Amino acid sequence: MQIMNATQAAALLEDGDTILVGGSGNGHAVPEKIMAAIEQRFLADGHPRNITSIHPVGLGDKAGKGASHFAHEGLLKRIVCGTYVDSPSVADMAARNEIEAYTLPQGAISLLIREIAGGRPGLITHTGLHTFVDPRQAGGRQSAKATEDLIEVVTLAGREWLFYKPFPIEVALLRGTTADEDGNITMEHEAVYGEMLSMAQAARRCGGLVIAQVKRLARRGTLAPKAVKVPGMLVDVVVVDPDQWQTFSTKHDAAYAGELRVPLADMPVLSFDERKIVARRAALELYPGAICNIGSGISTGLPTVAAEENVLDRIVLTNEQGLIGGAPSSDAGAARNYAAIVDQPYQFDFYDGGGVELAFLSAAEIDGEGNVNVSRFADKIVGIGGFVNISQNAKKVIFSGTFTAGGLKVATEGGKLRILQEGKHRKFVKAVQQICFNGKVGAARGQQVIYVTERAVFRLDVGGPVLIEIAPGLDLASDIVAHMDFKPKVSPSLNTMDARIFDPRPMGLAAGLAGAPRRHSRLTRRGD
Repeated sequence: MQIMNATQAAALLEDGDTILVGGSGNGHAVPEKIMAAIEQRFLADGHPRNITSIHPVGLGDKAGKGASHFAHEGLLKRIVCGTYVDSPSVADMAARNEIEAYTLPQGAISLLIREIAGGRPGLITHTGLHTFVDPRQAGGRQSAKATEDLIEVVTLAGREWLFYKPFPIEVALLRGTTADEDGNITMEHEAVYGEMLSMAQAARRCGGLVIAQVKRLARRGTLAPKAVKVPGMLVDVVVVDPDQWQTFSTKHDAAYAGELRVPLADMPVLSFDERKIVARRAALELYPGAICNIGSGISTGLPTVAAEENVLDRIVLTNEQGLIGGAPSSDAGAARNYAAIVDQPYQFDFYDGGGVELAFLSAAEIDGEGNVNVSRFADKIVGIGGFVNISQNAKKVIFSGTFTAGGLKVATEGGKLRILQEGKHRKFVKAVQQICFNGKVGAARGQQVIYVTERAVFRLDVGGPVLIEIAPGLDLASDIVAHMDFKPKVSPSLNTMDARIFDPRPMGLAAGLAGAPRRHSRLTRRGD
């Protein structure tokens, strides 16, 4: 193992390298110092050129950090990741067809890295079938230059699967907190673990370099063995950045690091607007002991509502990055007051196996077949993150979003809703641009799905969305149907949404979650 500065480490990259990058979202365990040095080298001498960047999660601060460091024509040839939402300059390159751009399910990339580490032929999974990831649709492509098929449809045991092909790895960029003189890496200050170990193992198997960025060095033999996340035998280079922040916006949050639990009263409170109204209605789907996933976007309001209603301890909230329990943060990837943290591939094993009972996910577009799009819309490339893994496999999915977007303003009074200004963009469209959740497939296999907005709630049926609730004070024709590109079915027992949702005072959710857990298991079947 060698200790280098970031500039020296960046000089190790060669033209055409495939680079595997660890970390998540807004700077969680992202090797930012090294990525910045790679950009600086390219701007100075034009190398490395034509790299392929692979990372399961979106990386960046929605400006110039993270994957945005690679957003230069000539530097970046191909990018394969879950989402571009954190690196808009990469999304712009994809939109201009300057790079080979793919967005694949976050869990598929995460698990594929582990398959590469084990020398197996690739990842075989049902996740992604009948969505835009399926090669019979778009194969995850987001630019015309992306012509290679990264996925194949295969048949095993009389059933269709998707086969995600492996890729070579010349360099893996990781991050931890502390490295000792032998290169052993710990992650005690990090908010997530990601797949750092799998990345190092995969790079080693491919004969690639493993470069780890850390905050500090320790003498050999002084790190607690059980604290080591990446053994030194897998690490080639260590780069020390004493100014390393925990995230791009947080120098150090002890709750993110799992060093303490904060009082629920200290958690941020949402302002009372249409987004909070949606989160409050979604929270009514909670039940005691429910194992939940919290997606990005508007769904990140649910943990805050749960904390306000004092029900966090009655449910189990999780996120893709491996956090279990507590309150996932809107700071993509982190959580506070969590009970456990596991490596990301293991979390996706649980998700793909149907372990999530309630999934709270966002929706950008919904069509008359119940399909949902979160990936590409309104001339904007976002990507899917873990959306496909979660929505395809959860027992019940709650898709959340405002009814329209772009300038929507609402008001509440006396438990009723008023639309002050309608949004410019419709979300209920004739056909979604990309299918990220397939409504027909979900309905055919009996998956429970509802679509929650601030003014209406729909249930997925075999014929598409059925309107089951309308906000008090609104008119069905002028406030709902008039702002949809398809005419929805209306339940003969159309209900009014719970008036508590539209009152800023607490809803009293804790009283409704006072019973025993309803999770089905051998114990509940026996009546124990």
